[in-house]
Amino acid sequence: MGSQGEEAFVSLGSNLGDRRARLASAFAALSDLPGTKLEARSSLYESAPLEAGGGDYLNAVARLRTSLAPLELLHALQAIEAEAGRLRPYPNAPRSLDLDLLLYGDAVVEGDELTLPHPRLHERAFVVVPLLEIAPNLRWGAGRLDVLLPQLAGQRLAKLDR
Repeated sequence: MGSQGEEAFVSLGSNLGDRRARLASAFAALSDLPGTKLEARSSLYESAPLEAGGGDYLNAVARLRTSLAPLELLHALQAIEAEAGRLRPYPNAPRSLDLDLLLYGDAVVEGDELTLPHPRLHERAFVVVPLLEIAPNLRWGAGRLDVLLPQLAGQRLAKLDR
């Protein structure tokens, strides 16, 4: 880990209530995490639910620099979700706030609580497009992330003003 912490990427999503306000509060909460700096935030994107119920999602991605370990960061993200009223009544239920740890430096983790890189990152336009906006040269696995764009072209995604 660098002297200033590790680079981590977090996806944000909401499809309940005032989605824009929830994401703004989540960005503020991320910047308030101990040992963590919010280095960049993508634009907001609206997307159709993917393997989930409810209305359209508002999505974004944050780039953090953090001294928190991966599991500590995951638990902090879950606490922010809970504070925003996140309930988990059934798999893929609508979400007041969904925060996913996508990448944590070059870490590869396969555990009961956490898998890094996020196992479905490459399948979701609402993650890949905002990730590329704030980290255009980001690599995923063995190659560049932007090579995934053609296979995601069929997913509805609209860039909004911040």
